[in-house]
Amino acid sequence: MSARHDGCFNALPDLQVVFDYEGDGVGIPDPPNVQHAYELIGTLEQPQARIHSTYVWITEVSEETPWVAEHVHDYDEVLIWTGSDPANPRDLGATLRMVVDGEEHTVTHSGSVYIPAGTPHCPLDFIEVRRPFTFSALSLAPEYSARR
Repeated sequence: MSARHDGCFNALPDLQVVFDYEGDGVGIPDPPNVQHAYELIGTLEQPQARIHSTYVWITEVSEETPWVAEHVHDYDEVLIWTGSDPANPRDLGATLRMVVDGEEHTVTHSGSVYIPAGTPHCPLDFIEVRRPFTFSALSLAPEYSARR
């Protein structure tokens, strides 16, 4: 017998989104350290969902590696990066470069950035990744979409 909310659970389906502003979509090679991309919530598994969230493992890379080009969303977005050291969860184990509305930021700790709708953001580049970490994007819309 199925329960009323069975459809609200999922088992990390593979992410099936075309990201026009990262990797091959913008003419840069897909970074080899971006692995295991999943949809945490979204219309792939929950057709009634009004948000979309991804979960990606980022593995080690010793050289600067571009990933996501500048783009804009018509909805709010939260980008989240979480280190994998249980003894020091705030240490990301990586150095990222993130640009928001023309301002460059260096990220070295677990955390997030809130990006209001209409705000240009990225590039997002890996300066170095010493230890794997997870990256998630929470879109306050049912499906991912972006524009330049």
